[in-house]
Amino acid sequence: MSSPLLSETYVFDPRPYYPLLSTVKRYRNPSWTEEGLTLIFAHGTGFHKEQWEPTIDDLLDIIHQQHAEIKIREIWSIDAPNHGDAALINEKTLQWGYEPVFRWEEYGRSMHAFLTGRGRTSLGSKLGGKIVNNFDFTSHTLVGIGHSMGAISLLFALDFAPSIENRFASIFLVEPMTMDPVVGSKGPAKKLPAGSEARKDIWPSQEEAYQMLKARKTWQRWDDRVLKIFVESGLRPLPTLDYPDIKDGVTLRCTRKQETASYRDSHGWVSIYRGIRNYASRVRLHIYYGAIHDYVPGEAKTDVIHNAAGPENLASYGYIEGAGHTAPQHSPRGVAEKIYESLQADAKARGERIAKL
Repeated sequence: MSSPLLSETYVFDPRPYYPLLSTVKRYRNPSWTEEGLTLIFAHGTGFHKEQWEPTIDDLLDIIHQQHAEIKIREIWSIDAPNHGDAALINEKTLQWGYEPVFRWEEYGRSMHAFLTGRGRTSLGSKLGGKIVNNFDFTSHTLVGIGHSMGAISLLFALDFAPSIENRFASIFLVEPMTMDPVVGSKGPAKKLPAGSEARKDIWPSQEEAYQMLKARKTWQRWDDRVLKIFVESGLRPLPTLDYPDIKDGVTLRCTRKQETASYRDSHGWVSIYRGIRNYASRVRLHIYYGAIHDYVPGEAKTDVIHNAAGPENLASYGYIEGAGHTAPQHSPRGVAEKIYESLQADAKARGERIAKL
């Protein structure tokens, strides 16, 4: 990251209460104070916690440039249990009951376990690190920021006990993968799993993977910072459990099987579609879509905002210019600008509430 931030990675082990471990990364600046917000980032299918770093960089840059009074306490980014570093330590467990469908609720459950401290924490990204005290978020004012599957999973995290919804000042959803089931069944529900099953997932090296991906039209739209991070943190050396006989090269940390299993969870996007108005009544909710309608149809986005949620129930909503479904990859700056505007709106709303007391 270009910002002068300190960062540490941790493993959170909730066993025996829950079988899947989490890997989390904390970003902090010694000048930040306890009065600030704690931002919680959740990624989309096929990505990982480090994919948010360019957005985080750009958000902090905007806050600095605007001389804004927005204060940050900490920033956390959390891997889904079958993505990123977590996919490696959960590799064997994921083969038992998490294929052919991986429920997005699992990501929400793992975030809830971490935020409530139901488990133990160790330093590093692998098992066996030094045990440290669990992080206590009870005094933190949280802001959730989720993309696609991660957006939906953040909402699911509110449904587990003990409740954590009162700790959230707001939740910011980027291209939430939710829509009317009739619309979804015609497009994304078929298109995304099929694309994942057919995708290339082995390369001779990280450098060659970067060059090969960068040459393809889909990846050329990505911010280069994000693509480099994807190659650095989203790939792993061979062999693996899925490819035990291939000794050379690299493959995806989130395996092709697990990425496809995640895309197959139609329950996730359908149940949130039916319940999003309820979530908007429980927590300040911001919804922003990419202005390019690639994976999620434009009419589905309009329907979520104006029918399922109701614009009067949302803290804010809108579109990110120049971005499609993978907005944090296409335009981290554009996403950061909308997050900044939402944080400003949240601060104003808090001030108005305090003034009325």
